[in-house]
Amino acid sequence: MTELIVASLAFIGTHLLLSHRLRNPLVAKMGEGAFRGLYALIALATLGWTVIAYRAAPVHAAYVAGDTLWIVASALMWVASILLIGSFAGNPALPSPGALAAATRAPRGVFAITRHPMMWSFAIWALVHLMIAPTARNHVLMPAILVLALGGALGQDIKKARLIGEAWRTWCGRTAFIPFGAQLRGQLRWHAALPSLPVFLIATLFWLGATYGHADMGVPAAGIWRWVS
Repeated sequence: MTELIVASLAFIGTHLLLSHRLRNPLVAKMGEGAFRGLYALIALATLGWTVIAYRAAPVHAAYVAGDTLWIVASALMWVASILLIGSFAGNPALPSPGALAAATRAPRGVFAITRHPMMWSFAIWALVHLMIAPTARNHVLMPAILVLALGGALGQDIKKARLIGEAWRTWCGRTAFIPFGAQLRGQLRWHAALPSLPVFLIATLFWLGATYGHADMGVPAAGIWRWVS
């Protein structure tokens, strides 16, 4: 458990430092391309360490969730899959040349749900695993993922406001940090949050594949596979 705690802190700390405080000084010294290579290398190394430590940590408890909780958890993971897949196209939060143009478009699909769909997909994933398996190792790793996802989303708002200025501030005014916040305050219509057909189909296939893969990881079947033999 000690190794998992240290690995999780390393994973979170390096992500937040390299994304924010250390990013500009390192880019100035190394250049954008070399910095991205360093960022990816450190991210993969700390993620790998965290996965190894997580798998080695004692479980100390069995999965005790009943069918109702499994249904809720599976539905939430399907929503998280839609948020994740939908976040890759036209996302002004991603480091791409089209970020400025993307921030000027009307929010549709997952961006009408939240301006940070990728980060919220990770947060939902962490919350679902805490619901289903409140084990000691999950009480270490899942809060770490939550901090990284939601703390990273807050950091993105600050960084993007600095990088693209008024366009990002306008985007923030037309979207919501909390999912469906714009609909609840009457700013966006509910149907604006419907995903496109390609996003819906790809996300559903991704969800089916990911939940099917549970059987290969030594954990209980998830999604529809829990009831399909």
